[in-house]
Amino acid sequence: MLEPAYQADVVIVGAGVAGLSAAHRLTSAGVTTTVLEAAPCVGGRMATEKVDGFRLDRIGQLLSTAYPELALTPGLDALTLRPFAPGVLLHSDGRHHRAGAQAGAGSARSALHAVRALAGAPRSGVPPRPSTGSPTAPPRVRAGAPLGSAMDQARLGAALARLAATPTERLLRRPEAPAAEALAARGLPARTIDGFLRPLLAALLCDPDLTTSSRCADLALRAFAAGRLSLPEGGADVLPELLARTLPPGTVHTGVRATAVSTTSVTTAEHGEFRCRAVLVATDARTAAELLPGLRVPDFHPVTVVHHTTDEPPTTGASLLLDADRGGPVAHTTVTSQVDPSRAPAGRALISSTVLGAPPDGVDTAVRMHLARLYGTSTGRWETLAVHHTAEAVPAMRAPHDLRRPVRLLAGLYVCGDHRDTSTVQGALHSAHRASAAIVSDLGATGSLHQADPVRTAPRAA
Repeated sequence: MLEPAYQADVVIVGAGVAGLSAAHRLTSAGVTTTVLEAAPCVGGRMATEKVDGFRLDRIGQLLSTAYPELALTPGLDALTLRPFAPGVLLHSDGRHHRAGAQAGAGSARSALHAVRALAGAPRSGVPPRPSTGSPTAPPRVRAGAPLGSAMDQARLGAALARLAATPTERLLRRPEAPAAEALAARGLPARTIDGFLRPLLAALLCDPDLTTSSRCADLALRAFAAGRLSLPEGGADVLPELLARTLPPGTVHTGVRATAVSTTSVTTAEHGEFRCRAVLVATDARTAAELLPGLRVPDFHPVTVVHHTTDEPPTTGASLLLDADRGGPVAHTTVTSQVDPSRAPAGRALISSTVLGAPPDGVDTAVRMHLARLYGTSTGRWETLAVHHTAEAVPAMRAPHDLRRPVRLLAGLYVCGDHRDTSTVQGALHSAHRASAAIVSDLGATGSLHQADPVRTAPRAA
């Protein structure tokens, strides 16, 4: 049993990545900190299920090597990112098309050269459409299409390169509209928008209808253009586990459910009252609103992840495969074990597929049929490992969206999480950065949070 009158400078409610990263920053500033988590383990929505040697993410949010907070957050020095193959693989008209491989180029000039090279790649044939019961050759890769003409591709490449070089604050000053409207108004052809940008943004934002604020969409495209899409080695839960493991012993207490908060205490269901000088609520948006009446609860994007295994993996390698045709329930899929071999036992392939929005009836059957077309191979003998549906997976960021929602509600009471910033791991970590800085300032601590973040080594991209 925990002591009911435990004393700390700050009590943090919630042991997701936001709460744990805030705990690191506060501890390093000399602020004594206690983290309370209702669940039996840390991580929140960044959960990974272990099944027969497989590591299966429940939501499987994509990371980017360009996320600044992954490099700036104390405790993540040992994080290793496993990047996808450059760009993405698009499935359109029965073919695979490599697109966006110029991501990370340093200038518009290099982006123009890259997309022109893509446009000049040879054309491949159209394979027959497979069924779930009969194997067939996988679609061959053709670079360039469905991005439109070489000139269209050059415009797109230059636009991505400009985004990569644009400071975040300048992007946040752009006029705001729903992402779909903003893309249509920028002069790019409909073929490029529908064939590449829409499926890419759907994967990055978990929003297939692109109702997300155009500013948030620009930030997502900027991260795509400036870095590499990646998965954390070992599973999504590696991030919170690393953060929890490197905090001082006794900082994190699981199985402790908060029922009420004030500026000087947290009341729990079974462990009494925790007295403190300040409280930081770092839970999901709905739980935060229950503890802090009046806090806005956003809408959410539901996400379903279906994991399969086979001993004959598709031949797409470590690519993120998107369906540009929107011909089934799967928004994006990947052979996860090709990206991160630690997620599957030797000799087995792990294929993870994401369905956005409400899943169809018989979701596994519908996903198998769609994957057979996407990968160009029979899926009839694939084994289903898990179907994870999360109704409130990602907070919606519809326009107008405040990317810097207040983290200080009043002196002594603070809130952070992906619902206060952008609905990404970067957003969760950045909101924790802002909240911990506000707490240190208000408490008058003399730690490093008053100063600019030191230069830190970025997570290793293996």
